[in-house]
Amino acid sequence: MTVGDHAAKAGVTTGALYHHFENKLGLYTFVRRDVERRLLDRMEGAASAVEGRSASISAALRVGFDYAVRQDAQRLLGEPPTRTADDPLADLLTALSLPTPPPIGRILAAAWRAAVLSVADGVPAFQGRHALGALELQLGETAPKS
Repeated sequence: MTVGDHAAKAGVTTGALYHHFENKLGLYTFVRRDVERRLLDRMEGAASAVEGRSASISAALRVGFDYAVRQDAQRLLGEPPTRTADDPLADLLTALSLPTPPPIGRILAAAWRAAVLSVADGVPAFQGRHALGALELQLGETAPKS
């Protein structure tokens, strides 16, 4: 879709979009952050509704997956943020995983994004969800000694 297509769908002029967002990247960043915030709100809610770290993370991953598919936002949410941006999804998953070392959040975020992008690439949603559910999380209470 072009910026003109988006403007027409929103019922505004292209000039109005550029007045508020400056350029395509500004528009993309705004939309991504808005949709991502909605995703994270749902994931946080799902995580808080169950007991235990592994169950909380699994619930968050499933609810987030379902939201991305239902909103048809697989490509938008499946792509990692730009290099200059932070990664709120990885940050949330890291926080839910504590005291497991921080790389776990990035690892889980990458797995979640792979499942979401598989649907964008034509894999049936139930298969992507099943593959994501196949991750068996066994988070130990302490980090292993090196």
